[in-house]
Amino acid sequence: MVLAIGLPLLMKAQYNEKVLQTFEQSYVLEKANDFRKSAKVLKDIYIADSYEFNLRLGWLQYNAGLFDESKEYYQKAMSLMPYSEEAKFGLILPLAARGEWDEIAKLYNQILTNNPGNTRALYNLGLIHYNQKEWAQAVRHFQKLVDLYPFAYDGLLMLAWTNLQLGKTREARVLFNKVLLFSPGDASALEGLELL
Repeated sequence: MVLAIGLPLLMKAQYNEKVLQTFEQSYVLEKANDFRKSAKVLKDIYIADSYEFNLRLGWLQYNAGLFDESKEYYQKAMSLMPYSEEAKFGLILPLAARGEWDEIAKLYNQILTNNPGNTRALYNLGLIHYNQKEWAQAVRHFQKLVDLYPFAYDGLLMLAWTNLQLGKTREARVLFNKVLLFSPGDASALEGLELL
């Protein structure tokens, strides 16, 4: 009960009315696709040790196409909240825009160290390895994803394709057929079956 009473007082002390109004104004400007102005209103009252300011500015700078600035704000947010998955997923956006796949893989691995069952990180890291033709690493991530979600389309399809690349045709056939159970007539699954 003390926490429930203390939290609003802490929030009010940390974020006064001006901050709350500025965030609201920033959202209105973002909705109008004016990302630079949306960021500017926050920068005018910027609180450097605020996770929320840095995370939001990282997002807005990314949408404005300012990838270096976006990266800096997301990194500040991560330094303030080292276990934050949302800050790491945010940082991945400007890194992906620049094609920094090795850095992105490191972030996904950090996420998986703290949360081994994060399906988004498993899938995306699997895709990075798949696209780099690193089949053994890709299959590990896709297999774990399918272990967690045995009848989910994306995981099944990528595990099937990865097994095909590894020459595991029996496993690939079973998986492509499971994809067809989920998505009858699926073009990718049918293509995979034709290659077996």
